[in-house]
Amino acid sequence: MEHPGFFDRAGPFTLADVAKATGAIVGPDANPHGLIDDVRPLSEAGANHVAFIDTNKKYLAQLATTTAGACLVAPQLAPRLPKSTAALITAQPYHGFARALHLFYPQSMHPMAAKAGAPPVDPSAKLEDGVLIEPGAIIGAEAQIGRGTRIAAGAVIGARVSIGRDSYIGALATITHALVGDRVIIHSGVRIGQDGFGFAMGRTGHLKVPQIGRVIIQDDVEIGSNTTIDRGALKDTIIGEGTKIDNLVQIGHNVVMGRHCVIVAMTGISGSAELGDFVVMGGQSGSVGHIKIGSGAQIGGASHATHDVPPGARYLGTPAKPLRQQAREYALLKRLVERMKGGAGDGQAD
Repeated sequence: MEHPGFFDRAGPFTLADVAKATGAIVGPDANPHGLIDDVRPLSEAGANHVAFIDTNKKYLAQLATTTAGACLVAPQLAPRLPKSTAALITAQPYHGFARALHLFYPQSMHPMAAKAGAPPVDPSAKLEDGVLIEPGAIIGAEAQIGRGTRIAAGAVIGARVSIGRDSYIGALATITHALVGDRVIIHSGVRIGQDGFGFAMGRTGHLKVPQIGRVIIQDDVEIGSNTTIDRGALKDTIIGEGTKIDNLVQIGHNVVMGRHCVIVAMTGISGSAELGDFVVMGGQSGSVGHIKIGSGAQIGGASHATHDVPPGARYLGTPAKPLRQQAREYALLKRLVERMKGGAGDGQAD
């Protein structure tokens, strides 16, 4: 059975209603009475959806191929939209996108983990035989938990969360807006499914962007204590099968992580980064958002990837560079410093 989702959607709304809510102007060739029923990414939007395009050049190519019914777009980019896509013209498309999400998902700012006044295990939750619930744990409405899974004391399993079989959820962990596979180990204090760090920034303040995606944790994943994994904005945050994540790791919204990755403690992975299979990231390392780290690549400890990393590459430093290049630069810098020290010493009086 298809998952019902975690957020109830309002609408549909006319294009004119969406324009009014987002502060946009309907393009001259658009039908203001056309209906829009959801907000989607530019690459996935269909005829009844509204999308947006901002200043990130990586997504400009999607303008020519989008099938979105409408798009929030800056004036200079409006002529590049396909004829089938209505322009919603605004100087601040990202702000408009945030307001569109507020319109279609009015409850997204305060999502439900458990019903007020309900017992610790909601009567609508579905627990297979052999599920163990320790004292103080909360199981939200319509949650599903598979056979042999143990929920430790004080853990919170939010509404409609699904957890597979033979998994372990540690004490005081919280899981919301997530689908979790089989044989998953989630240690104490882990936070999964909270909203990501998304704001449309401006001179008069910063407008919060609702996050309506999910977190997908595939089979045989292990997540260390006090790690946080944000839910997706529109798409899902995905942690691939067999991946092992250490303590105190931060994974931002829309991150897609492949199978059998190893992420060591205090690493930070920014939103919309994509990691292939068997990627290793050393302790205190990091990645900026919207880059790709290829399968089998290794990022050294305390190193920070700022651009795409090829498959199988070994990168080191800040900004991270190929290991041999970084080693040569370190050696050259060391020789230069030693030479400067030597020159300074030659010029001094005894």
